[in-house]
Amino acid sequence: MSWDPVYKLVKEIPRGRVTTYGALAKELRLPGGARAVGYAMAATPRGRGIPWHRVMGAGGKIRMPEPYASMQRRLLESEGVVFDYSHVNMERYGWSPRSRGKSSRKSKRSGPRKTSRRSAGAKAGRRKRATKRPWQIE
Repeated sequence: MSWDPVYKLVKEIPRGRVTTYGALAKELRLPGGARAVGYAMAATPRGRGIPWHRVMGAGGKIRMPEPYASMQRRLLESEGVVFDYSHVNMERYGWSPRSRGKSSRKSKRSGPRKTSRRSAGAKAGRRKRATKRPWQIE
C-alpha cells in the first residue's frame, strides 16, 4: 500500500496547526483508521518536506516514544503551538482536513439557531415510564 495520499494530506496542514491521526483516517477513508495513519507517519521518508510533527493523538496528545516525542514538541513550539502540560488545545490549534481551502479561523454563526419542531415543554414533560420488572415485585 502506498502512503502517498496520507503524506499529501499532511503537507496541507498549515504551520502552527495540528490534526489527529483519526481525522486524517476519516478524511481518507483508510481501512484500519487512525492506526493506519500512525503506520504511515512512522514510515515517513526523510527529505520530502512532510510535516509529520503536526499529526497528534486524540485530544492533542503526543503519541510517540522518546526521543521523537521531545522533538515533536520542540518543533510544534517553534511554530507557536502552546502546550498545556502534555496536551495541545485542539479548539485553538486544531485543523480539520475538511476545512481545506477555507479560512483557518472559525467564523461566528449569524442569525438564529434552528430549533426542532417539538416544543421545549413537550421535551421536558416526556419521561420514561416506570415499569416493574419480575424480580422487583414486592
